[in-house]
Amino acid sequence: MHPPPPFHARAARTMREKLGMAPGHVAYGMRASYGMTHITPDHITAWERGAAVPEGRELAALAGVLWCSPGDLMGTPHTLREHRLARGLAAEDIARSTGLPLDAYLRMEETGEWTGDRNQSATLGELLGLPPRDFIAITGQDTVLAGLLTDAVSTRWQAHIRAIGKLTGLDKRELRSPLQNMHQEYQSLLAATLSRAGGAIASGEEGRRFLEDIVPRFWDLIDKGRT
Repeated sequence: MHPPPPFHARAARTMREKLGMAPGHVAYGMRASYGMTHITPDHITAWERGAAVPEGRELAALAGVLWCSPGDLMGTPHTLREHRLARGLAAEDIARSTGLPLDAYLRMEETGEWTGDRNQSATLGELLGLPPRDFIAITGQDTVLAGLLTDAVSTRWQAHIRAIGKLTGLDKRELRSPLQNMHQEYQSLLAATLSRAGGAIASGEEGRRFLEDIVPRFWDLIDKGRT
């Protein structure tokens, strides 16, 4: 049983009112056009008050009646399933487009672990409109990226460009400057920690904080390089 997707109650009410519809009109539209025979005006009112939330199919039908996308009625999506729902796509659509068996794709949604190859990953990102940063996060690969980045700043960063590029889908040329900068930052922290000259001593805690925040730091540098 999936938890309901995030729902923006105020947005739903605002869109309904802009269309000049009463809760009864919305409920009728969901029943007549989408086969949601169980929906009553009380459902619409409860959703708009935040007393209940629509499940995936109900959300898609509600968006259809309100002439908007499901994403317009959702809060910020965080999971693979939520991003799919925000785009109004069925699991079958994703599976067919990526060439994955449906049951295999659904397992990935359940576990949050994407195991598709590079081409399938690129297709998924296009279908869901995901930048690499969001793609890595929703497919549960932040930990893998953190490990690769830690190795890169701790040893020779050049040796890890290929693996990081494969994981993120970023071009090697785009990775060079961020990885080099992060390597220099981390090595400077280590050098300051070991140094006793001039009282400039960085604590080991600074190095630990750097590694804890290494993924956000990486994406910040990627974004900076694009501006």
